[in-house]
Amino acid sequence: MSYHHGNLRRAIIDAAVEAIGETGTATWSLRELARRAGVSHAAPAHHFGDKAGLLTAVAAEGFELFADALGGAGDDFLDVGVAYVRFAVERRAYFEVMWRPELYDTDDPSVVRARSRAGEILVSGSRSLPGNVEGDWAGAIAAWSTAHGFANLWLTGALPSFVGDDPAAAARPVLEVLTRGRATE
Repeated sequence: MSYHHGNLRRAIIDAAVEAIGETGTATWSLRELARRAGVSHAAPAHHFGDKAGLLTAVAAEGFELFADALGGAGDDFLDVGVAYVRFAVERRAYFEVMWRPELYDTDDPSVVRARSRAGEILVSGSRSLPGNVEGDWAGAIAAWSTAHGFANLWLTGALPSFVGDDPAAAARPVLEVLTRGRATE
């Protein structure tokens, strides 16, 4: 076991994301993550305190990555929504933690900052919706709910097989109903 690690914090977060991707958030311990990361069994507790502290770091990083993905999609909610679904599928472990606030400290400044940044991008993208105006919280929540709901349906395998096997391609016509008033072929 290696007790001298170049970036211990990063190694432990990476081990957590890997474990979450394999078995979810409940089945692993800090000791298991230490073993995975090749560090002392006390290292995760030293850096994060407890499992909630580690999941707080995962949520904060997830929201930062999420904001980057959404921000890179442009200003049109159709593209932002597709980026949302793509993120959920490609970064499923982060996504699973981010939307489970009972797992982490939602008041942690790094989480608040990153979550706010992602939320601002979603709200900005929702302004491209037909009939949406500045300050229309209902329109923004409708847009968010549509993208999030589709992502969850995809991740749980609840969508019918005819939607295909490409989540971004499958999400686009669904989001077009919201953004354009009808789906296009």
